[in-house]
Amino acid sequence: MPYINPKNRGQFDPLIDELAEKIVEESKKENYDGAFAGFLNYVCTRLALKVIRQRFGKMRYWLLATVTGVFKNIADEFYRRLGIPYEHKQINKSGDVDLYKEFSEEIEKM
Repeated sequence: MPYINPKNRGQFDPLIDELAEKIVEESKKENYDGAFAGFLNYVCTRLALKVIRQRFGKMRYWLLATVTGVFKNIADEFYRRLGIPYEHKQINKSGDVDLYKEFSEEIEKM
């Protein structure tokens, strides 16, 4: 979960803000709206690897499992907090896929 103590956030937020500005700046040069994704992927990957190298020196299985879990939790939380509400708005706007309703009704009868 990204909910660290507020006293710790203050030391990271300015660095994150600066990095975000750089990602936006560089991705705009690519003339492709999705270019930011590659920059974001690279930055997150290199950050994780750098922390592992500096903190532990070498890769170990438990580090792979831990960092993979962190990235999975990041993705899950991001989707739960933003993706699901967005999807619900779009369902209300455009209508749902009819088969979801059928399957949901079948599941309710189980």
